[in-house]
Amino acid sequence: MQYTGKPGDLMKRWFFHIILAMILTLSAPVISFAQSLNEAARQAARQHDAKVLSARTVQEGKSRVHVIKLLTRDGVVKTVRITVRSS
Repeated sequence: MQYTGKPGDLMKRWFFHIILAMILTLSAPVISFAQSLNEAARQAARQHDAKVLSARTVQEGKSRVHVIKLLTRDGVVKTVRITVRSS
């Protein structure tokens, strides 16, 4: 199939789709699985535009969960829980 639009239109569409995919990826909630506590804490802080107050890993049944306490710019303390990916 041959593209019959103006020169450059195909590149603009491709660029638009790449930018859209990046925006959707960055605006998604903190990923549900993280490998390390440090990685999970950084992701949570970025996602919530906050500072990390504490971070620890706990065992919940058969799963390990990173528990990260954050302080938002509004002064609100949030707790984020991220299940650890099993290896």
